Amino acid sequence: MTTPTPPKLNRSGTVKLGPNELRKDVLAFLAAHPDKAFTIAEICAGIGRTNGAVPLAAKRLVELGQAVNVGNTFQFAAGTATPPASAAPPVAVVAGKPTSILRPNGQQYYPRRLADGTDIEVLRRLRTAGIPALLYGPPGTGKTSLLEAAFPDLITLAGDEDTTVGDLVGDYVPDGAGGYRWVDGPLTVAMTTGAVLLADDATLISPKVLAALYPAMDGRGEITVKAHGARTVHAVPGFYVVAGHNPGAHGAILTEALASRFTAQIEVSTDYDLAQQLGVDKRLVAAARVLSGKTKTGEAGWAPQMRELLGAQRLAAQIGLDHAVANLIGAAPPEDRDEVVATLTKAFRKPPLSPLSVGNQI
Repeated sequence: MTTPTPPKLNRSGTVKLGPNELRKDVLAFLAAHPDKAFTIAEICAGIGRTNGAVPLAAKRLVELGQAVNVGNTFQFAAGTATPPASAAPPVAVVAGKPTSILRPNGQQYYPRRLADGTDIEVLRRLRTAGIPALLYGPPGTGKTSLLEAAFPDLITLAGDEDTTVGDLVGDYVPDGAGGYRWVDGPLTVAMTTGAVLLADDATLISPKVLAALYPAMDGRGEITVKAHGARTVHAVPGFYVVAGHNPGAHGAILTEALASRFTAQIEVSTDYDLAQQLGVDKRLVAAARVLSGKTKTGEAGWAPQMRELLGAQRLAAQIGLDHAVANLIGAAPPEDRDEVVATLTKAFRKPPLSPLSVGNQI
């Protein structure tokens, strides 16, 4: 076995976990012992962590229906692979219009039209039918936001050209005591808990790495984890795979092998009407629309998407709209900046604008 590069450690010497990683660790531990209930102290010992936020992680798993609280112990919720209604509420309709849905980060997602329903409802139907979905479009259009709103049990693998099979299925990490312990990867956790796996920026991941995912998606529904004693992992009901693809990203290649695994391929673009409804200056929205049109004709290679527009709105509240627009110009790729400046200058009817920059000493 090749010794992995040790990840960042906390002051206590334990592995520094990213967002939701602790919850995934707790879930993986409980799933590995589905017939037993554990106290918080036992969970901490099992995953090599101090108490810290472990109780909160365990409580969140109960809320998601992935664990049950038995007295003062927690146990893997075997057989509850599909998220319960409390974890994935239906899209409510008020006055003929779907209401917003709260995402894990506390922000709201506003459902959009897709086929014969809302995007959230259609994605949930695809999951029930076992039809993998690939969402594609420019960065910042809301692909991840949509998936977080549709699937409360979403587990994300952020893909790039350095993603390894270990990042996908699991690897050995320092245990804080001079040794190593095995930690299941996002694919393995999703398979054993019946959750949704998002392979974000999947087209940046090496085809050799993605090949480890395909057996889980086809009729076999299983993978063999060679690094963990050739362990066979079977997908439980509810397991589902979605992927994100940014066609314009450098190095993003949608191979035939990858495309053929995703029967549903859904384009996600920015809803500029929604951006204006959310309070983004109408002149900025108008300029973004124009630039978006120019990207389709090849006159420009970049246009502000929902993420940039909402970011500009927040920035405008702190330093003023003019400076927020100047900041947006600075965010544009250098090769597209002249076109962005010309379009924004025309929309705001002001002399040529320039990127936000620090001036002379006051």
